[in-house]
Amino acid sequence: MGKPQLVVIAGPTASGKTALGVELAGRCNAEIVSADSRQVYRYLDIGTAKPTAHERRTVRHHLLDVVEPEAGFDVARFRRLAQAAIDDIRRRGKRVFVVGGTGLYIRALTRGLCAGPPADAALRARLRQQEDGAGGGFLHRRLQQLDPPAARRLHPHDTLRLVRALEVVLLSGTPLSQWQAQHGFREQPFDTLMIGLKPDRASLYERIGRRCRDMVQAGLVEELHGLWQRGYSPDLPVLQTIGYAQMRRVLENRSGLEEALADMARHTRRLAKRQLTWFRGEPEICWSEPEQVDQIWTTVARFFEI
Repeated sequence: MGKPQLVVIAGPTASGKTALGVELAGRCNAEIVSADSRQVYRYLDIGTAKPTAHERRTVRHHLLDVVEPEAGFDVARFRRLAQAAIDDIRRRGKRVFVVGGTGLYIRALTRGLCAGPPADAALRARLRQQEDGAGGGFLHRRLQQLDPPAARRLHPHDTLRLVRALEVVLLSGTPLSQWQAQHGFREQPFDTLMIGLKPDRASLYERIGRRCRDMVQAGLVEELHGLWQRGYSPDLPVLQTIGYAQMRRVLENRSGLEEALADMARHTRRLAKRQLTWFRGEPEICWSEPEQVDQIWTTVARFFEI
């Protein structure tokens, strides 16, 4: 029978992954597994750019709205749930697409997961308190001392992964970069076609600016206010991410909307650069422009032997 087949559509934020995934999955009787670290959260719809209701009716999606906003969610849980979804899709005779921009999730699913020590909630809380108390950048500076290769790879504001990298070295005595080097991400549980979307820089930045403004017009500020009314703390880690962080300042009258929009777009562009850097490190990725739908479809159809 061979290995299960996956088509992965990856790339930076706002590059058109969702629309392309729905278009191609609809052509070949497939369902989509989301590989997005924020779309797993319920009620965070506009700010995470979840597929629209129409897109979700057109093609069934998995791993959306999995946990409450205050819940923890990590790559190991993603991998377990994604594998279960893939098994379910294939049992029903459907093909599988994986669509998203969280590179670590995609790598763990397609090339294996570096184990490392289990999570320690108390240590994580203490590290977050130290970051808050000492000001932004504390965790990154500490990681530079304990695991320089990991620090070079992680952005100073990527608190979630900084905490995990510090947790690994503090609990095990071995830097995360060494764990990963020993693991090598050499597992191959699937026969994978990985397509990367890469608009030219000007086009990508224009897409990002338009998406940020569209999110606000669609009700991003109101979505955040609604989360607060539901009782979710503004200080939840997921609400510190791009979009929600800027709109919080608007709701608290610490920023005007246009200023917040500009900051949101600036941080989104930085995120897109980090995502592109990550995906350039994936050796099997086939890069395409988002508009090359027919060419991409030809590649997909050949892969599935349609």
